[in-house]
Amino acid sequence: MSETSSFVDPVFLARFGLHRANAIDYFLHPLNPFRTKSKTSNEVLNMQGIGIGTLCQWGTGSRPGPLTLEEGEEEYRIALGRLTGEQYELLPLPKEVEGMTPQQLSALFTIRHVHRTSSSQTKVLGIYYILEGVIYKCPSVRGLMKAHIARTLEGLSEACDALSVCARYDPSSGYSWKFEPNEEDEEDVDDVLSYEQERRRRKRRRILDNRRPGERTEEEEEGIRASESIDRILSRLNRNSNNEEGYRRLCSPNMTTRT
Repeated sequence: MSETSSFVDPVFLARFGLHRANAIDYFLHPLNPFRTKSKTSNEVLNMQGIGIGTLCQWGTGSRPGPLTLEEGEEEYRIALGRLTGEQYELLPLPKEVEGMTPQQLSALFTIRHVHRTSSSQTKVLGIYYILEGVIYKCPSVRGLMKAHIARTLEGLSEACDALSVCARYDPSSGYSWKFEPNEEDEEDVDDVLSYEQERRRRKRRRILDNRRPGERTEEEEEGIRASESIDRILSRLNRNSNNEEGYRRLCSPNMTTRT
């Protein structure tokens, strides 16, 4: 499953809403592609009628209800600790996150997928979060580093492309920089701008549809191929128009040669 995929069930949200008492139940939705196919400890507790909501309402033998939400979550974690196997844990709500308001924090649920071998030993298999009813997979450290490096390289590439039209070479003096283009440089600048526009269109297409080729339908694949063909045709037309403009400049009677 790709890290850019997501899942949402509007029917569940409209019928039950989404809060901390049923966040685990929402994640265990049968159609959720992120959930494991094997039987989890959460499902075992559900068959016994044990959940965060029921614990808050009825409590336990040692702690009769009603319980607060924090106490219900604590008792649910204790019940999970008595079982082994794959489990989904609802992590406590962070007190403060930079750039997020309390209202936004209340709509954020973090779920950790672990494999428990004992009451004190667990292995983290994945981390997911639910934001405003949409389930996402938390990216890995490798994915984050890859994204940061890609953005850095893209910025360096754009800087090099912008500076390439300003470089000048003279056999006697070597390379120099000219940051104020004249009329003779307009054609080169137009070529660079057209190339940048085409590259940005391709980048936007990758952002809008960053799924792997096998995950797209035939209609979507055909649409992408048609868009790329149109971009290539427009690029050739743009280059041809620039070449014709340069030819007209060379043939103009007012054209003067430099000595």
